[in-house]
Amino acid sequence: MSQPAAVLLIGITGSGKTRLAQALAECGLIRLSVDEEVHRLHGRYGVDYPEHGYFEREAPVIDAVRAQLVRHLRAGRSVVLDHGLWLRSDRDEWKKTARAAGGRPQLVYLPVGKEELLRRLAKRNERQDANALAVTPEALDDFFARFEPPADDEDATEYHGDIDAVYSMTQ
Repeated sequence: MSQPAAVLLIGITGSGKTRLAQALAECGLIRLSVDEEVHRLHGRYGVDYPEHGYFEREAPVIDAVRAQLVRHLRAGRSVVLDHGLWLRSDRDEWKKTARAAGGRPQLVYLPVGKEELLRRLAKRNERQDANALAVTPEALDDFFARFEPPADDEDATEYHGDIDAVYSMTQ
């Protein structure tokens, strides 16, 4: 049996990570979503709890999702992590976790420009589901300031809408 894949998505809020993760789940991968679990446990960001409280709610969820990733990989099931992995240090930790669990980490980067993100987020800000974190243009500026695009030596695949190319990486 070949190593199960751990598809680790990289992208700013609104880049399409959830849509790609959902499409990969339809192809048979196990989808793990940090945002949906935070929403399930705590409600909506900025509505049911203050925005400044997100990271304290997110931290234990990340630990739980990491444990799920390990269980699935050890059982031979490929997974997709629906989480932004903005920092190289975070990506390195998730790759290390995947390898230790017998998985084959695959970084997939969803590069999207600021203007397109603003257009997408304007629509998404009207929704109230777990994947509809409200983002202002000022917050998006902050996101870009904190985001570390993958470096060449990280071997991330850029995603430009070809689900079959990403899915083939998991085989």
